[in-house]
Amino acid sequence: MNTKDLIPIAQFCEIYKIEFSFINSLNDFGLIELTYVDKNEFIALEKIQEIEKIIRLHDDLGVNFEGIDIITNLMQKIDTLQKKLNTIENQLNIYED
Repeated sequence: MNTKDLIPIAQFCEIYKIEFSFINSLNDFGLIELTYVDKNEFIALEKIQEIEKIIRLHDDLGVNFEGIDIITNLMQKIDTLQKKLNTIENQLNIYED
């Protein structure tokens, strides 16, 4: 992965005003994946929206890491089911026309 697609953790923490230890805890718990380049830790830009959701769940709603894990897994399952439903609806529309 090219480093232009990554944001350094220090910069991410500064922008979002969160502690570095929070990001490490998310990584340790398996909620996010860090990328290492030359012994430096980065977050993929494509994962920022997901991490923003996690931060809001934790800070605004007071959800702990276990709860965040459950919520994110359920949200992924809902997204998968929604995509399948859309595919089936599109297939049905072909036969209705």
